Amino acid sequence: MEILVCVKRVPDTAENEFELNSDGNDLDRDDLVFSVNEWDNYAVEEAIQIVDNAGGSVTVVTVGDDESEEVLRREMAMGANNGVLLSDDAFEGSDGKGIASILKAEVEKGNYDLILTGAQADEGAGQVGGMLAAMLDLPYASLVNKVEVGDGKVTVGREIEGGNQEMNEMDLPCVLSIQTGINEPRYVGIRGIRKVAKVEIPVRSAADLGVDAAVIGEANAKVKRADYFVPDLGDGAEMLEGSTDEIIETLIEKLKSKGGL
Repeated sequence: MEILVCVKRVPDTAENEFELNSDGNDLDRDDLVFSVNEWDNYAVEEAIQIVDNAGGSVTVVTVGDDESEEVLRREMAMGANNGVLLSDDAFEGSDGKGIASILKAEVEKGNYDLILTGAQADEGAGQVGGMLAAMLDLPYASLVNKVEVGDGKVTVGREIEGGNQEMNEMDLPCVLSIQTGINEPRYVGIRGIRKVAKVEIPVRSAADLGVDAAVIGEANAKVKRADYFVPDLGDGAEMLEGSTDEIIETLIEKLKSKGGL
């Protein structure tokens, strides 16, 4: 079982206080702490578990600059066998379709049975996995929270509206976007990090991939970020003070007075 997992380096929401840049059109990224996208981490863990049971290897791939290599090494320390960095100035500013096109070119250079992405891997848009599957003409399932691999097929569970579970059988190869909670990503220790610190990670450019220059980069992006803004704070918020019991009692009284209970 050969599995490719698409991962991304993103600002760590637990470690940063976010501010807008001076132009107001992006985050101020100078002093941000970065990590692997949370959803992608679950996808890597799922891939490792599948390979532990069925054999094979896990390759992690990312589109980014030189600093994105750190997330590949982190996932390799977690248990992925290989890492590939797709990096080129021509990739900068690519929209979802552009990123999917870059990944498609890399997928076609391998022979993968399963391609995994995080369900929310692209600034919350959740589109790259589906676009990649469409470009590859492969079956696709999103919001996957259960994976069972069989002989040439995979059974996947999907979280759907109303808290219900949908089960589907799909032919391999296919593309799955993994939901958080499908597993518990393993701890990455210092020993694992040291083990992969000097492993060579191939870097592939637009020329190496033979990707169509007409669909990548900011100039060819069909979707562009127009603005960033911080929502205005509303009036009426009240901070309750006191012990936990006092706060609970006050909250209950306020809810009763406003018809909430």
